Amino acid sequence: MAALDCSADLLAPLLGPNTTNPTAAAAYICSRFATVSSKFVDTTYAVDTTYLLFSAYLVFSMQLGFAMLCAGSVRAKNTMNIMLTNVLDAAAGGLFYYLFGFAFAFGSPSNGFIGRHFFGLKRVPSSSYDYSNFLYQWAFAIAAAGITSGSIAERTQFVAYLIYSAFLTGFVYPVVSHWFWASDGWASAFNTGNLLFGTGVIDFAGSGVVHMVGGIAGLWGALIEGPRIGRFDHSGRSVSLRGHSASLVVLGTFLLWFGWYGFNPGSFNKILNPYTSGNYYGQWSAVGRTAVTTTLAGCTAALTTLFGKRILSGHWNVTDVCNGLLGGFAAITAGCSVVEPWAAIVCGFVAAVVLISCNKLAEKVRYDDPLEAAQLHGGCGIWGVIFTALFATEKYVNEVYPGKPRRPYGLFMGGGGRLLAAHMIQILVIIGWVSATMGPLFFVLHKLRLLRISTEDEMAGMDLTRHGGFAYIYHDEDDPQKPMQLRKVEPAGSTPTDS
Repeated sequence: MAALDCSADLLAPLLGPNTTNPTAAAAYICSRFATVSSKFVDTTYAVDTTYLLFSAYLVFSMQLGFAMLCAGSVRAKNTMNIMLTNVLDAAAGGLFYYLFGFAFAFGSPSNGFIGRHFFGLKRVPSSSYDYSNFLYQWAFAIAAAGITSGSIAERTQFVAYLIYSAFLTGFVYPVVSHWFWASDGWASAFNTGNLLFGTGVIDFAGSGVVHMVGGIAGLWGALIEGPRIGRFDHSGRSVSLRGHSASLVVLGTFLLWFGWYGFNPGSFNKILNPYTSGNYYGQWSAVGRTAVTTTLAGCTAALTTLFGKRILSGHWNVTDVCNGLLGGFAAITAGCSVVEPWAAIVCGFVAAVVLISCNKLAEKVRYDDPLEAAQLHGGCGIWGVIFTALFATEKYVNEVYPGKPRRPYGLFMGGGGRLLAAHMIQILVIIGWVSATMGPLFFVLHKLRLLRISTEDEMAGMDLTRHGGFAYIYHDEDDPQKPMQLRKVEPAGSTPTDS
């Protein structure tokens, strides 16, 4: 907010001849103006920081959504294991992002590849970053780690989770976020002095930075581990290993939906930013528009998946609808702030088609991902990056990314192909970077026999063999053990009756 200017020298002559000491009076009046101006500045910082903190809390609540979604999507015998891995993603990610990750991501001034300052939050707060920025970005980092954990669920050793989570949140993900989000990242849209193709990459909330990174890391983990026992029969046909609780899947999906309103609108980092002073339209309007585009993309993808899977399988499947909804959210995340609401509907429709197609391809190549994380976050994330380069509007791009006049925008909106070229490079470098870092990590863990559990442990379930017992008494459909027989117990002294 601009300061209120007041000059005692200019004000004194205007006080009139009857003023005893016009210079002193003018100085006093100007000092009051300066005090009021400072209060306005303080209020702006307070409002924006509160907005960012609230958004961070929403994004962090997505961890609960991931935990519920993962728990419902695996078999009951692995419930405790997958819940514990979600807790560890947050805990290990918090420590390593504090020590290294935030510095690698946003430690400016630095080079275009990696940050060099703020290790252990040294020299924070500063004019550039406050503690709220760290908290918000940490919530994003552990979201990427949570995506990966879904791909390798039900067959991965506990120590492998710890190693990959620390490496992903402390190094792999921060480097990618530096490239595209830091003010001096080589492909960042905020690096106005050296923009890639004159535009930089517009990945507003992370279809590429978060979802592609998590999905591709999970892809490599699942490929190196191989499918779960029983996922494909001897002839290579797919066998469904359904999760044990659709209720938990739906609960987790709604929690993720709720958290996405911090993920996407919160990525503005501040809300009290008028585009034109004294006008009803400002950044608060852009925040609302971002929430609307997020909603429309998810809803469209959910309905498209519902009817698409009905045509293909003949069933109305709630789990498929939930995954379709999340696929729409993952796709719109890149362009949520720079596209019109109608374009979000297009995004959601295509995202559902991409997800269904990726799942069909996964079955054909015998790829096993219990939560469809690589297909959902990787596949739909790639589509989201491309979608933004096609549908970003000139007006919204200039509002959200000021400082560079006549910046290129979406190809289909008349902005040329330079933004699309930048985004194609983003897709390639993310795939290359994550493959070059996470692929070898999972391969080394595999060679050291630290990645996959034994056949006996996998058949019995990790809750029993690794965590001291089952989360609750339940038998999966593929469990060869005879289910427990339940009988009605009558109150003492009563006569049994037929029911």
